[in-house]
Amino acid sequence: MIRLFRRNTALGTLLLAWGPARVQPAQPPRVIEHVVVYAEPGRFGGWPANHGIWAWDDEILVGFSAAYFKQRPPDRHQVDPHKPEEPRLARSLDGGRTWTIEAPASLLPPEQGGKAPEDLREPMDFTHPGFAMTLRFTGIHKGPSRLYYSLDRGKTWRGPFRFPLFGRQGIAARTDYLVEGKRKALVFVTASKLNGREGRPMCARTDDGGRSWRFVSWITPEPEDFAIMPSTVRLAKGRLLTAVRCRQGPADWIDAFLSADNGRSWGFLSRPVPFTGGFSGNPPSLVRLRDGRIALTYGYRGRPYGIRARLSNDGGRSWSDEIVLRDDGAAWDLGYTRSIQRPDGKIVTVYYFAEQADRERIIAATLWDPGAP
Repeated sequence: MIRLFRRNTALGTLLLAWGPARVQPAQPPRVIEHVVVYAEPGRFGGWPANHGIWAWDDEILVGFSAAYFKQRPPDRHQVDPHKPEEPRLARSLDGGRTWTIEAPASLLPPEQGGKAPEDLREPMDFTHPGFAMTLRFTGIHKGPSRLYYSLDRGKTWRGPFRFPLFGRQGIAARTDYLVEGKRKALVFVTASKLNGREGRPMCARTDDGGRSWRFVSWITPEPEDFAIMPSTVRLAKGRLLTAVRCRQGPADWIDAFLSADNGRSWGFLSRPVPFTGGFSGNPPSLVRLRDGRIALTYGYRGRPYGIRARLSNDGGRSWSDEIVLRDDGAAWDLGYTRSIQRPDGKIVTVYYFAEQADRERIIAATLWDPGAP
């Protein structure tokens, strides 16, 4: 077995898992270090996948929720449901080694004293060098989502702006988009199913800088339970790969879907993660590496609780054995990764983490080397 090391201390192993054919890199991945991004007494840092991650060379910005900690039964989030989840940003200027926390007032939702949503009248410039966009849901079953954007690398934000419901009872948008030009972009969101429950992933497009959006396609058939939280990368011109968090009863997993026509239609490609640990599973985060490989990270909510990854060198058709980035979580309530690749090739994976089962959650980052293909 191939072990991962951090400063000559074993952290985990590559675990064999059933599923599609596996491919191994010629030079194995290794963990460099884990760092604390956010920890605050009385607060529950959570769910970066609901907010987004952006990078400009070694400057990294990631969003998360600062909820209020409250001891609850062990199968529930340890948060006070009667207090708000306040938006926060963490910024690193050194490739993820150190972080500062920001709480821009311009990201506050109306429920927390922010501005009321309005229609976007001035088109966004998706190619602006300081551009970042985030989409936030108001409810996972019902209600609209809202859009904010920044032109100064997330220091200030414009919005919220209305995002359409596309004829559904709810749009639970997380931040997943691909820029195609100055005024053109694709976004990938979760819509409510016909029965109003969550959820089914879909693709939408704007050609006018976000002033209007049109439905493009459903990514999956309507599931019995849910298929939610897509994470998408462009493989080549017209070819898109997305990974989706899936649940059916007690089973949870991650599936990958391919579009060969720039999002107009999708087909099942592979099942990179056959099981994500229970407790309704965990969402994927995809990154297309500069050497052409795909890196997939996710939280694992079964024992041993932790953060895991897989690699693909054939566009998502087959995947490496599971790479254990860390397996020292104290409880199931962790994960929701967002990942980026630094200019030096290292990957920074940000997530929320349980150091103690009945205490506050922190936001942490793992810096790791994906090895050589």
